[in-house]
Amino acid sequence: MFAAVDLGSNSFRLHVGEPGSDDGKGDMRIVRSARDPVRLAAGLGADGNLTAEAIATALASLAGFADILREYRLDAVRVVGTNTLRVARNAAEFLPLAEKALGYPIEVISGEEEGRLVYMGVARALGDPGQRRLVIDIGGGSTEVVAGNGDTTALVDSFSIGTQPQASRFFADGRIEHARFEAATTMARAMFEDAAGAYRAHGWSAVYGSSGTMRAMAEAIARGSLGDGTLSLAGLGALRAALVACGRVDRVDLPGLKRERVVAVLGGVSILMGAMRELGIERVCAINAGLRLGALSDLELRSLQHDRRELAIVDCMERFGVDAARAARTAAIALRLYGQLGAADASCLHYLGWACMLHEIGLTVSHTGAHKHGAYLVEHVDLPGFTTREQRLMATLVLGHKGNLRKIRDTLGEPALARMVLALRLAVACMHARVDDDLDGFRLRMKNRIEVELAPGWLTTHPTMRFWLEQECTAWEDAGQTFQFREA
Repeated sequence: MFAAVDLGSNSFRLHVGEPGSDDGKGDMRIVRSARDPVRLAAGLGADGNLTAEAIATALASLAGFADILREYRLDAVRVVGTNTLRVARNAAEFLPLAEKALGYPIEVISGEEEGRLVYMGVARALGDPGQRRLVIDIGGGSTEVVAGNGDTTALVDSFSIGTQPQASRFFADGRIEHARFEAATTMARAMFEDAAGAYRAHGWSAVYGSSGTMRAMAEAIARGSLGDGTLSLAGLGALRAALVACGRVDRVDLPGLKRERVVAVLGGVSILMGAMRELGIERVCAINAGLRLGALSDLELRSLQHDRRELAIVDCMERFGVDAARAARTAAIALRLYGQLGAADASCLHYLGWACMLHEIGLTVSHTGAHKHGAYLVEHVDLPGFTTREQRLMATLVLGHKGNLRKIRDTLGEPALARMVLALRLAVACMHARVDDDLDGFRLRMKNRIEVELAPGWLTTHPTMRFWLEQECTAWEDAGQTFQFREA
């Protein structure tokens, strides 16, 4: 049984799900759901910080979610933060408080990863492996558009336009006017116009809207018999006219539209109309599936050893022309050395191995300072399945794999990270010296100090390793750590 928590810009939501099959393709039975309309995006002050009131509301919601999660025996839990947590200036201060309240780590995911998870959730719900589809998710702070075939995504973009800033910009004083809707729709079209050509070229047989705002608009149109009764340009136009007729936000009283949804719908109508006009969409089908179901499906796939992150690393290596054989040699050595350090954390093994596979990625920019270029690329490149925190960890390893350690000295206080850095640095040295098949004579320990014990005559057989080990002595001692090597 798995749980997914979506810390969205409009609402916090929770799903507890139970897989219906052993292959990750059957139905996911949702056994519990919860939603809190925390309006996190509305809690961003003019300075870009979450206000104290917004933080208090969010923490209270998460404490309630924690009570729900404790009711179940869960195999894994994934908590994802979206646009507001990506942009809030004080997110770093908020996240530890939020993790303590909820009891689980929070992953702030990129907009592209959010789009992929949304698509996964829609694909899982539809179960049509051959359908060419487009998925649109309009959130409180951003809008994700994804094109794909069956379970596979082909195009994914995250646009910096969401219901909360859209409503705040055009309807801040509460007045609803046709001219304001027109201006809001024009702005939305401008956001989508550059990417429209690629999506039109890909094509689709159906378009799905996955967010709560999409479902709210669809319900208001259907319940009010507006336009043609569907989420089409005609239906949206009629909904827009009905909102304008109300005149003010506090006077909106339409069948099927909850008062708490009015502000989101004001922003959502203009965003969706802009997207539909630019992309040439005739009709959208609102579907009750998206990010949470995608996160549940991703957890299930990981439990079945189908980790999307592995494919992302391979794709990234191919994109930047990484020498796969050298990278694999480095990874094999690093994992073997890491094992000598007595470290048993499985997640560390994953991150160390992935960092090894990408440690030479910076060579595509320049040989000079390649480790610095590589660290930047690893932290900022689009890696499906990875969170911001995970990419930052791997970037730190890539940055520290050669040269002085002063640049990552503050992070070496974490024992697990220090062991990974040590294993990677020595693995790179061994790879350069081509000692892959002679590691039985290389013993590594790291406690109060770092000790390398070599078999008699080992340095004679591998003379260049003396240079590399002397370099390590200097680097670690500059970072405040004693490093010694000797032949037994």
